[in-house]
Amino acid sequence: MSQRDVDYSCGCCGYPLNLSSSNRSTSEVGSSYKKSLKKGLISFISVDLSRFTQVDEVSCFPLTWRSYRPKTKLLCRKCGASIGYGYELPDSALSTLRMSGSSIKSLSFYCCSGITDDGLAQVAIGCPNLVVVELQSCFNITDVGLESLSKGCRALKSVNIGSCMGISDQGVSAIFSNCSNICTLIITGCRRLSGIGFRGCSSSFCYLEAESCMLSPNGLLDVVSGSGLKYLNLHKLGSSTGLDGLGNLAFAKSLCILNLRMCRYLTDDSVTAIASGCPLLEEWNLAVCHGVHLPGWSAIGLYCNKLRVLHVNRCRHICDQGLLALGNGCPRLDVLHINGCAKITNNGLALFTISRPHVNLRVDEVLSIGPSIENLFRLH
Repeated sequence: MSQRDVDYSCGCCGYPLNLSSSNRSTSEVGSSYKKSLKKGLISFISVDLSRFTQVDEVSCFPLTWRSYRPKTKLLCRKCGASIGYGYELPDSALSTLRMSGSSIKSLSFYCCSGITDDGLAQVAIGCPNLVVVELQSCFNITDVGLESLSKGCRALKSVNIGSCMGISDQGVSAIFSNCSNICTLIITGCRRLSGIGFRGCSSSFCYLEAESCMLSPNGLLDVVSGSGLKYLNLHKLGSSTGLDGLGNLAFAKSLCILNLRMCRYLTDDSVTAIASGCPLLEEWNLAVCHGVHLPGWSAIGLYCNKLRVLHVNRCRHICDQGLLALGNGCPRLDVLHINGCAKITNNGLALFTISRPHVNLRVDEVLSIGPSIENLFRLH
């Protein structure tokens, strides 16, 4: 290192960031570079990720009309102060983790399309104590990378692989085979998954986000095979067969929160099976579920004794009689989200209000229910 090189540290706490002026990016020296310096902005070719904590903010913004560039916020690992942003994180940027990543417990590579299976292999070697990892929209990651990661990071508890199009049931199976403490998994938008990769998942697995997936009936049975599932989001679940397999959720005896919003294949039989088989259910989103008729609503009223919040927004086939069935049952119901239900009359609503005056009727339609993802992926 020359005498003119400068080492950089956090401006708030003085924590050394392992950044040197010799690693600064000066490829665009000129007027734009000088403008950046005047604004106090300095660019580096690569950073030591072990010096930064959770990469907790990512957005894509247009540089030109034709291109988008992932932007990731980097925080000081010691005090949490904002240091700057990382762009287009490649596998090569992870090489430092091999030597200095043993203390890292949380990593986020949200929307890092430059990360591949090779990069995950480096994480697996350098971060054996990793507990939380976010890989959402890492489009170049496959089952091979997940297998390497799960074998090297067996302490993993929370994994986000949402919109990772290269992941199949084999990758999910590797996670559960190698990481016995998995409790939270996000697979939203992973349409190659049938669900069979969940077979044999442990009882510690309690939170699953599977929005816009194509899980099969047998796959759904495997999803609940661990018996510990408490939260399940199947919003807009697709079906490759066109058949309703949601009745298999009745085996999720610990289930407390269930989001089935816009599940077009849901039938009364499945609603009845879930209502009778999931005695701990406290919140259930059935908004825009047009396959639920009077038998389904009657089953909810009959069996859901612990249900506190129910969403029935824009359900075509809930009528005054179905609303009455809910009012005569569900003894702990506190909130009913209801609007856009064409078969519900003013008289029906009035009768419900008279019989259940303490139930809060709300017209807002809620898309997301249950605990926030941010809290689930924050180390405590």
